[in-house]
Amino acid sequence: MKKNLIEYFINTTKRFPDKTAVVENEDKISFENLYKRTAIVAMLLLAKKDILNKPVAVYLPKSIHCVTADLGIMFSGNAYLNLDVKSPLQRVSAILNLVEPEYLITTNAFKKNIESIYPEEKLIIIDDIDFNQVFDHDKESQDLYLRLEDRSIDTDMSCIINTSGSTGVPKSVALNHRSFIDFIEISNEIFKFSDNEIIGSLSPVIFDIYSYELCMLMAHSSTIVVLPEHMAAFPIKILEVLEKEKISFIFWVPTIMVNIANMDLLKSIDLSSLKLVWFAGEVFPTKQFNYWYKSLPHTKFANLYGPIEITLDCTYYIINREFSDNEPLPIGFPYRNTDVLIITDENKLAEKGEEGELCVRGSSLALGYYNAPEKTAAAFVNNPLNKHYPETIYRTGDIVSVNERGEIIFKGRKDTLVKHQGYRIELGEIEHIVVNSLKLVKNACCVYNRERKEIVLVYENDTEVEPNVFRKEILNVLPKYMIPTSYKFLAEMPRNPNGKIDRALLNRQINS
Repeated sequence: MKKNLIEYFINTTKRFPDKTAVVENEDKISFENLYKRTAIVAMLLLAKKDILNKPVAVYLPKSIHCVTADLGIMFSGNAYLNLDVKSPLQRVSAILNLVEPEYLITTNAFKKNIESIYPEEKLIIIDDIDFNQVFDHDKESQDLYLRLEDRSIDTDMSCIINTSGSTGVPKSVALNHRSFIDFIEISNEIFKFSDNEIIGSLSPVIFDIYSYELCMLMAHSSTIVVLPEHMAAFPIKILEVLEKEKISFIFWVPTIMVNIANMDLLKSIDLSSLKLVWFAGEVFPTKQFNYWYKSLPHTKFANLYGPIEITLDCTYYIINREFSDNEPLPIGFPYRNTDVLIITDENKLAEKGEEGELCVRGSSLALGYYNAPEKTAAAFVNNPLNKHYPETIYRTGDIVSVNERGEIIFKGRKDTLVKHQGYRIELGEIEHIVVNSLKLVKNACCVYNRERKEIVLVYENDTEVEPNVFRKEILNVLPKYMIPTSYKFLAEMPRNPNGKIDRALLNRQINS
C-alpha cells in the first residue's frame, strides 16, 4: 500500500522515462528529466535543513519550474504551498505570516516581488540551480526514497491550499497523502484512465484541480499541457491548443465552458480526442452544459462536487441522460470510502427529499486549517449522529436534498438561503435567472440586507440598468416575493483569489 504520492512518480518514471511529462509553450520535459530535477530540488532543500512534514512555499507561475518545485518538495517529505504571483503582496504576506513556511522557491524574475516580505536567506532561486549536474540516479533517488519510507507516514501533509476566509483573512487547508491516494485509486476504478492521457491544464496552481493534475502525472503517466492563464480571456485560443495537442482530459471550473457555449465556439474546432470532461467548483448552468453535451457526443462528462476541505471531491455524477435547460444537474453520489450525511437544522439525518446541510466523513477530509485551531474546530466537528466515540465530519455549509432517483441535488449555500416574507429563497436562483436566463447583465450577486429585510442585487455590467427593467423582466420568470428591492451597479465585481465573486465582502458592505 502506497503511503506517499512520490511512490507513483518513481514507478511511472521507471516505466516511461522518455515520455513527455509537461508541455509549456514550446518547451517540453520528459519524465526522466523531470524526475532528475525533482530529486535535485529535494536534495538541495534537505541540504539546507533536515525538515520533514513542513510547509515550503512556491512563488511561481504555472510552468515546468513550478511542477519541478512542487514535486521536489514532496520528494523531500514536505508539503508545497503554492502562492499566486498575481495576488497583491499584502495578501501573499498574510499567507506567509500565517503558515510560516521553512523556505520559499521562486525565480530571479519574481525575487524582487517577494524579498520585501520574506527573508532573503530563506529564498531558493530555482533558475540558479544547475540541473545539468552529475546525478547518480540510483543512489540519490534511493536515499530520498528510503528517507520517506523510514520517516514519513500517509497522513503527513502533501500540500497546503489557500482559500478565502469570511473575515478576509485567508485559510490554509492542509491536505495529506492518504486522501489523495484514496481519490486517485477510486477515480481510476470509475473512469479507467489510460497511460496516455493528455491534460489540458487551465486552473491556476493555487487550485486543488492543479494538485490533482500533478497526481495524474505521477500515477497515470499523464502529460500536462500548460494552458497559460491569460488564455482564459481568449477561449478560441484555448480550444485551438486542445485540438493541436490532442487533449484527452480536462478538469475545469464551468465559467470558461459557459463562455465557450455562449460564443458557440465548439462548431469550428475538432475535439475528437477529448474523451473525458470533469467540471467542479460552481454550478454549471444546464443550458450551457447541454451545448457541450450535444456538441461532443463522443465525450463523457462528469459533474464533481467538493470544497477544498474535502480532498478534491466527495461526490460525482456521470451525465448519462438528457436534462432540460432549466433542470439542475445532480452532484450525484458519494465516492467509495466517503460518506455523505445530509443533516437538518435539528442535527438529525434528513429524510429522502428533505433539505439539509451536506456533511462529510471519511479519509477524504483535510487535516484542518494550518495554524488556525479555532477555525478548524468550527468547521471540522464531531459527528452529531455518532454518540459512541469521537468521529470528525466536515460541515460544508451547502444545502442539498436527494431526488426520487437517489441523486444528490445541490440547492444552494447555507449562507445564501434566506427566509424572506415567510418564503425560503435561494439567492443563487435569482442570480442565475438574471445572468443566464434573461441575460440582463454580465454578472450578478444577491445579498440579503438583514436590517431592512430586503434582497439587494449587486451587478456588473458595461452600463447601468434601470431598476424597473430588472423588475419587469424578473417578474416574468420569478414570483413577486423573489424580486430584489434594491439594485447596485458596479463596473467590476470584487473577486477573491479563486476568481469567484467575493460574496463575503459584498455581504459586509451591504450589512455594515
